[in-house]
Amino acid sequence: MSNRSPFADPERKPPLEKRFLSLSPEELDFLKVQTLIESEDELKEHIFKVQKRAYDIYGYPCIRFFSFTKLKISRLPAYQSVLKLLHERSDAVFLDIGCCCFWDLGHELFKTTPTTYPAAFIAGDVFDSSLIAPRAPSTEVPQTPQPSLDTLVSLTPLQGRVSAIHASSFFHLFNETRQHELAHRLASLLSPRSGSVLFGVHIGKPDKGVVRGDAGEPSLFCHSPESWRDLWDGQVFEQGAVKVDAYLKQVERPDMKSPEPFYLLVWSVTRL
Repeated sequence: MSNRSPFADPERKPPLEKRFLSLSPEELDFLKVQTLIESEDELKEHIFKVQKRAYDIYGYPCIRFFSFTKLKISRLPAYQSVLKLLHERSDAVFLDIGCCCFWDLGHELFKTTPTTYPAAFIAGDVFDSSLIAPRAPSTEVPQTPQPSLDTLVSLTPLQGRVSAIHASSFFHLFNETRQHELAHRLASLLSPRSGSVLFGVHIGKPDKGVVRGDAGEPSLFCHSPESWRDLWDGQVFEQGAVKVDAYLKQVERPDMKSPEPFYLLVWSVTRL
C-alpha cells in the first residue's frame, strides 16, 4: 500500500460524485452573476470541470463535497462586522489564509483574471518562517508606512497590520501542536486596534480530540468550543486581550460514512 496521503494518492481517493452538488437559490444566483453563465446545466458542468481539475491535484474532501461553491464566509456571524471594519479603516487589509480551490482554478471557476480581480496572492508554507516570521502579537500600531500588497513575497511585512483574517477549513488539517503554532503565527499578523478579528469555521467536537476518518483517510485533531477559547484567550493572546466566540453546529455530510454526528466549529477572535 502506498504511504502517500490518501488525499494525494489517485488509487486511494474516493471517486467524485455529482450528486453532492447542492446549490441553494442564493448560491445559484451568486454563481450565475459571477460567471455570467445563465444556464443552470451549463453552470453545473462548468463547476464539475473545475472540481475535477482541483481534485486531480489534491483530493481534499471539501473539494469532493463542493464546499467551494458555498456562500460560507458571508454566513459567518463575524462577517457583517468585518465588512463594517473594512469600510471604516482606510488602510484595512483583509487576509484569506488557506484558499481552498487553488488560485488559478479559482480564477477559472469565477471566470476572472489577475486584472479583473487584482487581489494579491502569496503562495507558501504557513509554518515556514520565511513566510511568517515568529513573533508575539503586536501591542502597538506600526508607525512605518504600510507595504504595497502588490510587491509582497511574504506575509511578515504585514505583522500587526491586518484588520481581518479569514481561516476556514484550515486549522483541522493539522495536529494539536501545529494548530497551536498556526494560531500564534496568524495572531502576529493581526492589528492591535480594537475590533480587528480572526474568524472562520472548521471541523470541531463537543470535547476536543481526534475525529476518525473513513477507511483509508487520516484522522483529524479537532478543538471543542471550550478548548478553542482557552487556546486564544490566555495562550496565544494575553488573557483578557481578546473576545473569543465559538460554538458547534451539527451538519449533514452524506459524503462521509461515519455514524458519529458531524460538527463544525464556528468561531471568531476579536481584539478588545
